[in-house]
Amino acid sequence: MNYSDAFRNREIVRGLAERIAALTCGLDRPLTFMEVCGTHTMSIYQYGLRSLLPPQVRLISGPGCPVCVTPVGYVDKAVAYARRPQIIVATFGDMLRVPGSSSSLMQERARGAEVRIVYSSLDAVALAVKHPEKQVVFLGVGFETTAPTVAASIQAAAKQGLRNYFVLGAHKTIPVPMQILSADPELGIDGYLCPAHVSTVIGGGAYRFLAEQHGVPCVVTGFEPADILQGVAMLAAQRMENRSAVEIQYRRFVTWEGNRQAQALLAEVFVPVDTAWRGIGVIPHSGLAIADRYAAFDAARALPVAVEQPREAAGCRCGDILKGKIGPGDCPLFGTTCTPENPVGACMVSSEGSCAAAYKYGPTSL
Repeated sequence: MNYSDAFRNREIVRGLAERIAALTCGLDRPLTFMEVCGTHTMSIYQYGLRSLLPPQVRLISGPGCPVCVTPVGYVDKAVAYARRPQIIVATFGDMLRVPGSSSSLMQERARGAEVRIVYSSLDAVALAVKHPEKQVVFLGVGFETTAPTVAASIQAAAKQGLRNYFVLGAHKTIPVPMQILSADPELGIDGYLCPAHVSTVIGGGAYRFLAEQHGVPCVVTGFEPADILQGVAMLAAQRMENRSAVEIQYRRFVTWEGNRQAQALLAEVFVPVDTAWRGIGVIPHSGLAIADRYAAFDAARALPVAVEQPREAAGCRCGDILKGKIGPGDCPLFGTTCTPENPVGACMVSSEGSCAAAYKYGPTSL
C-alpha cells in the first residue's frame, strides 16, 4: 500500500464528511471556508470534495496561485526583456503562456526571443555562468515557498562574482491578503484552510494574528482528500464552539515555528514592500523586494526597460475569481473564449489556477 492510500481511503473520507454534516446540522446559514493554496484548489476539484460536503458548508477558492495573482504589468516587463537580443529570460513553465497586454513569453519565444524554461533558480544561475556574453533575467514569481530558493540563487551569484544574473522579483507573502479578505463583508469568510507548502516555511504561528485579532479560525491543512476534509471538520468545530485558533492538521510536515533557516535567508536577501495583486490591488507589506545590499542583481534597478500601459483582457473575471467572489463557471469567457489551449486569463494558464482546475475536472458551483 502506498503511503498516500490511507489519506484517500473512501471509508475515512466518508466518515469525515459525515462528521462535518453532524457538526453543522441545524445551522441557519452556510459556513464559508476559503482555501488559499492552489494545490488545495486542484485537489478539491480533482477529488470532487465539494460534492461530499453538506449544504451548511461552502468552500471558496482564494488567491493561492502565485502566477494568477501576478499583475499584467509584470508580464509586460518580462516580455520587454525578452525582446532584447542580449537577454535570456529564464522562467518556470507556468509563466510562459500567461497573457500580457499584447503578447506573452510563448509568443516572443516563437518570434526568436531567448526564453528558457528552468526547474530551479539555480538552473538560471548556471545559464548565466554558461553564457557570460548574455544577461540572464530570472522571473522570481512565487510565495514564501519558492522565495528562499531565489534568495539562495542571488547569494550564489554574488559568491561567484557574476555580473550577468538578475532577478525580476514578484514574490508575495500570504498572511496580509488573508486579513484583507476576511474583512470583506461580501465574502463573509468563517475560516481559512491555510496553505501547507507556505506554512512549512513561515510556520503555523504566522496566522495567529488572524485568529486572535480578527476572530478568524485557521487550520493548516495537507493536500490529500482526508487532509482537506479533516481541516474542514476542524474549522467547523471551532465555529460551532465559538472559538478562533490556529490549528495544524498537517503535522507531519508543518511546525508552529516554521523553517528558521529559510526565514533567515528571506530576511537577508529581501525586504517587505507594498505590492500589487491581480484583482485585489496594492496590499501593504505583502511583497518581497530585493534588499539594497543585493541591488546589483535586481533586474528592475539594474536593467531599466520601457513597458507599455498594462491592459486587462476584456471580459476576464480572473480578479473576482481570485477574491472568491465568483467561481470559474461564472465567468462568461470560461470554456468558450478562454480555454487551456487559448487562455485569456492567468487563472486558466497555471496548473494551480481555479479555472484550469475547473476546466480539467468540471466546474463546481460555489
